[in-house]
Amino acid sequence: MTNISSVSTDLFLILHTHTTTQPARRVNFFFPYSHLNSGDPSRGTTPPPSPEPSLLLLYKTSQPSPPPVPNPAEPKKKEPATMDSEQLNHQRNGGDDGDAAEWKLVAELRAVAEAQDPACKEEDDFMLRRFLRARDQNVGKACAMLVKYLKWKRTAKPNGFISDEEVAGELGKDKLYLQGYDKQGRPMIYGFGAKHFPSKRDLDEFKRYVIYVLDKTVSRLPADGKEEKFAAVADLKGWGYSNCDIRAYLAALEIMQNYYPERLGRVFLIHVPYVFMAAWKIVYPFIDDNTKKKFVFVSDKDLDKTLREAIDESQLPEQYGGKLKLVSSSSAAK
Repeated sequence: MTNISSVSTDLFLILHTHTTTQPARRVNFFFPYSHLNSGDPSRGTTPPPSPEPSLLLLYKTSQPSPPPVPNPAEPKKKEPATMDSEQLNHQRNGGDDGDAAEWKLVAELRAVAEAQDPACKEEDDFMLRRFLRARDQNVGKACAMLVKYLKWKRTAKPNGFISDEEVAGELGKDKLYLQGYDKQGRPMIYGFGAKHFPSKRDLDEFKRYVIYVLDKTVSRLPADGKEEKFAAVADLKGWGYSNCDIRAYLAALEIMQNYYPERLGRVFLIHVPYVFMAAWKIVYPFIDDNTKKKFVFVSDKDLDKTLREAIDESQLPEQYGGKLKLVSSSSAAK
């Protein structure tokens, strides 16, 4: 695992190398996914030859055999409560309300989790379902993740929420705007990376701010569970080394992945400067496989089309050609 304490030094060396001594074309921007599918034991194997047809088949009548008569007294075989990969991907992307098999697993997860931590009784079934989906319907893994969350919640949010006063310093920087919805009804977050400076932030307050923002965003979702994800636009225009904060990025990623699973729908990264890719290369290995595909890099020439396809003009900020006037979080909190 990458040593986080040395990551800032590594980043400086990468940035220094790529911005002063190496031509731009030599930086590797690509992150192949082929390794995710490596190690398939079936590759390179030869299927066994088909057996020779039996002579008995020559005497088989051309009439189809009658179907077996069911025995009413014989109990039906119980089908396992599992789903195939297509169903999992459909539900992971917010496709439906689930099915009986999934809700049965949710009930099983609740029973196991409540036995380990009674605080689980305070969480609704949609919450448990998100943890279950984050662990591909594996009840044991989902339970471990959920119990860890419940323990974290008591420490991170002892009052049940983060107050404006606890994140006043971060709110005053006006780097995030929690406004608008995309065309799928997901609440939007608009962030401006050039407004963040690691030299001017307190890491503990920053972590509280991440929780504050996620809770505020989640509160804008419908209570019926039909939509459980949010979307974001990360504007990196003007971003430079003075804005780079690997520790903060990893802290935010850890909170979102471990304690707010299945909440992120999509992130558009726009106006991405060349130098940012060095930082991205360091952060990328810490992103889980299901989350990696949710980050979309948008080129300047495709920006207008991409945003308008995803966000209605009334919900698109004025600086991107829309009609939404952004109001800073600090102003909204007053």
